[in-house]
Amino acid sequence: MTSAPIFVTLRFYEELNDFLPASRRKIRFRRSLNHNTTVKDVIESCGVPHPEVDLVLVNGVSVDFSCRIKSGDDISVYPVFESLDISAETHLSGRPLRRLRFLADVHLGKLTRKLRLLGIDVCENPELKDADLARIAAESGLIILTRDRRLLMRKEIKKGYYVRSVHPNDQILEVIKRFDLRDSLTPFERCTSCNELLVIVAMEEVINLLKPLTKKYYRNFSRCTGCGKVYWQGAHHKRLLGFVNWVSARTA
Repeated sequence: MTSAPIFVTLRFYEELNDFLPASRRKIRFRRSLNHNTTVKDVIESCGVPHPEVDLVLVNGVSVDFSCRIKSGDDISVYPVFESLDISAETHLSGRPLRRLRFLADVHLGKLTRKLRLLGIDVCENPELKDADLARIAAESGLIILTRDRRLLMRKEIKKGYYVRSVHPNDQILEVIKRFDLRDSLTPFERCTSCNELLVIVAMEEVINLLKPLTKKYYRNFSRCTGCGKVYWQGAHHKRLLGFVNWVSARTA
């Protein structure tokens, strides 16, 4: 004997509509399900990763992802709120986040290096598989940055963001605005290669690592506390400073 289908209505708000087909965006629509399931499963069956969700109302009542639905339920799904006060409701994202640290997947290498240039703490390991990324994020509290929707749907992941843009500069602006990072930027203080912090060093400490022309024309150096890479304000610095100023102007 087969069970009767379960009918629910759903409405996704604001940027959560990015994940929906055009026919379901910004409207309330009906879904038929073959079995009883949780709010999390229903939301993700529509293509929306759960870390993108901050509030779910079922029949007007705030619930968590484990809530099991019933036929006739009306489900409203909201993204992370920036200005609207919903302190009396259940924040599913577990905010507030104190110190923001990120874990980027292998496909966001350019974004990772640009964020590090701006002083943002972003870990990355191209050899990690999705299961490893999910485990590390769960254990360390890192926020996953990815363009892989399926990765964000892994149940272990509590904090994550699906990067909408495909161009690295647009991705930079998107992430900074999404996580309100503008006042947290500390350019040229983090190694773009390994993510560790830089410290100022005397020329004598790194002179054996410098090329002849670098020794001749530069006197101020920093060195990575992790990989040991040496930094100085070479010919490329003006270009990098222009990028930093560009970001600041567009995220003001």
